[in-house]
Amino acid sequence: MEEQNMEDPNMENPNMDEQLLGNRMNLELESIGLNQLNDLGNKAISLGLIAGHGHHGGQYELLHQGKVVTISPNEAVTYLENLIQEVGG
Repeated sequence: MEEQNMEDPNMENPNMDEQLLGNRMNLELESIGLNQLNDLGNKAISLGLIAGHGHHGGQYELLHQGKVVTISPNEAVTYLENLIQEVGG
């Protein structure tokens, strides 16, 4: 006679919980980063430094001095912070 696995399928898997918690934390951190990027972009627009900003194909696009600048979101944060600091904003 074969032995059957009698584990309760409803029992929680501690590794699964850790993975879900890690994923949730990553999403929250990503959300904070996106909020920061959006706030910086809006501030740059209000200061007249850029004409627009937004996500496109996993990258971030800025409309600056009549040109489209396409960079990673992390690079965009640095770019916008530096741009805003240059004018003392």
